Amino acid sequence: MQKKLNILIFMVDQLNGTLFPDGPAEWLHAPNLKKLAARSTRFENCYTSSPLCAPARASFMSGQLPRRTRVYDNAAEFASDIPTYAHHLRRAGYYTCLSGKMHFVGPDQMHGFEDRLTTDIYPADFGWTPDYRKPGERIEWWYHNMGSVTGAGVAEITNQMEYDDNVAHEAKMKIYDLGRALDDRPWAVTVSFTHPHDPYVARRKYWDLYNDCEHLLPTVPAMDFDDQDAHSQRIFKANDWLNFDIKQENIERSRQAYFANISYLDDKIGEVMEALETTRLVENTIILFCSDHGDMLGERGLWFKMNFYEGSARVPLMIAAPQMKPGKVTDPVSNVDILPTLADLAGVDMSEIMPWTDGESIIPLAPETGEAKPRANPVLIEYAAEASYAPMVCIRQGNYKFNHCELDPPQLFNLSSDPHELNNLAADPAHKAMVEAFMDKVRAKWDMAAFDAEVRQSQARRWVVYEALRNGAYFPWDYQPLKKASEAYMRNHMNLDTLEGDKRFPRGE
Repeated sequence: MQKKLNILIFMVDQLNGTLFPDGPAEWLHAPNLKKLAARSTRFENCYTSSPLCAPARASFMSGQLPRRTRVYDNAAEFASDIPTYAHHLRRAGYYTCLSGKMHFVGPDQMHGFEDRLTTDIYPADFGWTPDYRKPGERIEWWYHNMGSVTGAGVAEITNQMEYDDNVAHEAKMKIYDLGRALDDRPWAVTVSFTHPHDPYVARRKYWDLYNDCEHLLPTVPAMDFDDQDAHSQRIFKANDWLNFDIKQENIERSRQAYFANISYLDDKIGEVMEALETTRLVENTIILFCSDHGDMLGERGLWFKMNFYEGSARVPLMIAAPQMKPGKVTDPVSNVDILPTLADLAGVDMSEIMPWTDGESIIPLAPETGEAKPRANPVLIEYAAEASYAPMVCIRQGNYKFNHCELDPPQLFNLSSDPHELNNLAADPAHKAMVEAFMDKVRAKWDMAAFDAEVRQSQARRWVVYEALRNGAYFPWDYQPLKKASEAYMRNHMNLDTLEGDKRFPRGE
């Protein structure tokens, strides 16, 4: 029987999908990602399930929207009984491994991975829980603020760089280990970085690549506070924007650092890919590249994420697999499609996948005759975390995006004619029927009152639990990587000749 293909997943954090219209934009210094793009099916209009780290990642792993996972925000527990792609692949005989971030909250820090090579960069407890009972409250010690923008610049080492340097190293060494073929199972390795997530700080050698960049200012300049939509105004307040003086220099430096960190990531991915290539595994490995959500990068005056605008909600997705021909797909897809697609690529029984996912395999969309087949269902997005006062939902279908929150007027954008989402068609009488049709879809999919009640109940429970567990001795859930020094390098319970042979690749050349 032919061995199943291996799977290598690269996930990055807060990478704006508009910079990947067909792989990396031409002006980005990203040779490794461009090389990958040339052999990949490239999805121009892929969307996050939720524009925030933990909800997006739980959905990415489970194929379920946040209301089903109950991971509404960055401090909501990801339940152990929810199957992830790591569970499905491991059950099918794969060795599953994670190097890097996945922002699991709760005592289960594995969720189907057999091995985890690093700890996470963010806490695993309930400390970052928002509170809908106190609308407008800023929780100073962990909420975003605009210091990431005013403090943008050059640094040779940061908390974020230290983490991603280690993620890449551990992943590279694991690929070398797998290349030695001492375990004959197919493998699925996930390499998950924290860049280009703010703070907007980059190493000089990457910063200098963009000294003459023509893209250091947003396409849509900052708007006056009173001209922003209701949710954007809430974001400004949550991010303490009113107490910062954001100058053009701050904007340019932030964007330059962000672009520089894409190039930094490209180098890190190149390190792992070099290990894959030199161990001659490339032809036997499916490679997937994605992000959890985007970054507004100053468009409209907004930064970071937490909204449904393209910069925040749209993400890159590229898949290099024998079953999928290279080329661009323009139909909207979602990160919740990744689990069923991986299962489909791995030959896992899809009848056991589909009842547990809000996504669908997107293999049929890959170009065959130059025309991609449309996704069967509209793309859905949810948000119920900081800066929101009630759950928000979004439907992306065809050329249109429809945003709904019980607190706000609806938004309807034609992304074909209005890619920067400046003309809200929902108030236009000519689009009344379309708005009503989208509202019918909202009501059919979501019980917004029940959704709101579930989020509030979850938040209230977690506030009680967190305060209790921090009173007295504290035992954190943060993952502690297991490193067995007694099994590293050469030890006296090993045969030296056998060890040297097993650890060498290639052998005898």
